[in-house]
Amino acid sequence: MHRRLGHAVQQLARFGWQQALSCVFPVAIFASLALTQLIPLPWLPRYDWLLIICLAMQVWMLRSGLETRDELKVITVFHLIGLALELFKVRMGSWSYPEEGWTKVGGVPLYSGFMYASVASYLCQAWRRMKVHLVHWPSLWLVAPLAASIYLNFFTHHYWIDIRWWLSALVLLVFWRTWVTYEVGRQRYRMPLALSFVLIGFFIWIAENVATFFSAWEYPNQSDTWRLVHVSKISSWLLLVIVSFLIVAALKRVKEQRPAEGTISRSHRPPHEAADK
Repeated sequence: MHRRLGHAVQQLARFGWQQALSCVFPVAIFASLALTQLIPLPWLPRYDWLLIICLAMQVWMLRSGLETRDELKVITVFHLIGLALELFKVRMGSWSYPEEGWTKVGGVPLYSGFMYASVASYLCQAWRRMKVHLVHWPSLWLVAPLAASIYLNFFTHHYWIDIRWWLSALVLLVFWRTWVTYEVGRQRYRMPLALSFVLIGFFIWIAENVATFFSAWEYPNQSDTWRLVHVSKISSWLLLVIVSFLIVAALKRVKEQRPAEGTISRSHRPPHEAADK
């Protein structure tokens, strides 16, 4: 019993360390939000300093080897996807960026795209560090329209009905047999992919509360004083995580076609066999 308990604690510590390394970019963003809120920086508005810090962090991660060029390409895609969503949502009054800034476009500071990019950065780094494999990954012909529909619903629900719950049910249906396997200290574990979506979405909601507390942006009910972000936002982040994960997985599958670079295992064998492929 003592040996098992000690092994479990050791594995949990290893898992936490790998997660911490994968979260370098998000942690840097939150630290910058706190720093610039508590200590006003000279010469430039806060939003502009945040953009400079994010750009510097991105360059450092690439040059230090913490991030690969392929991962940078994925992160850039998410930066653009995030900015497009931000421009629309701010225009519709879903949230706002009340502070001044030279690098604001349509009321949206350009640093905001890095908050979406940080999610992609986490996914890419965790995928690489923990040697993630997917078992029973569905066809691209199912995955691509599902990801597109989830993303478009963030826009269309302002003009039409919100179908997020139908899309969530469809996600469960499409990924019912899909498992994610990962390595911690040379030992492989697995969990249902849908559960990993929920867990990541929940922790992003916690991070969102931290971000709004440090005035990264504000919702209409936070204009007078900070309030906890409504729990309904978890569903929005869950769906956004699904889009992020599906895009990363699709790009990994494309890269898989290159010799000796496969990272996704699509197999109909038992999960423990697929993990050892």
